[in-house]
Amino acid sequence: MPNINTIMVAIDFSKYSLPTAQYATELARDLGADLIFVNVINQRDIDAVQTIMASYANFQADQFISEKLRERHAALEDLMRKCHADPSARGVVRIGVPYQKLLEVIDEETPDLLVMATKGRSDLADVVMGSCARSMYRRSPIPLLSIRGDKFFNQ
Repeated sequence: MPNINTIMVAIDFSKYSLPTAQYATELARDLGADLIFVNVINQRDIDAVQTIMASYANFQADQFISEKLRERHAALEDLMRKCHADPSARGVVRIGVPYQKLLEVIDEETPDLLVMATKGRSDLADVVMGSCARSMYRRSPIPLLSIRGDKFFNQ
């Protein structure tokens, strides 16, 4: 079995995010691995806000996006504190199609394992697994550890 030196955990700020982050943190601690927390602001959400706000003369899209990035970085820092992640753990926030951005981070950071919950923010679409998780199962170039939120975390 190959060594696991770096673990990437996908965080969507759903109700499963903290337990998933805690699980990944404990796993990283047990394995002596580095930990990277990754969150993606869905481009679909940015596009929707820009479309709606286009009619407001004083709306500044760049300022809105900068504020969202700051908020997500702060939320990741808070999540890392709550799960007592090692101080060397890092947070990464991207904007785009979630599975595509997760794959980009995998290419850039070269983690050895990806941890993610199977059910995230979209409760209507992709009811069984979630569209991002399904896409990652098909495309991930590294092993993926899935945490099935509805069964694992409600015990």
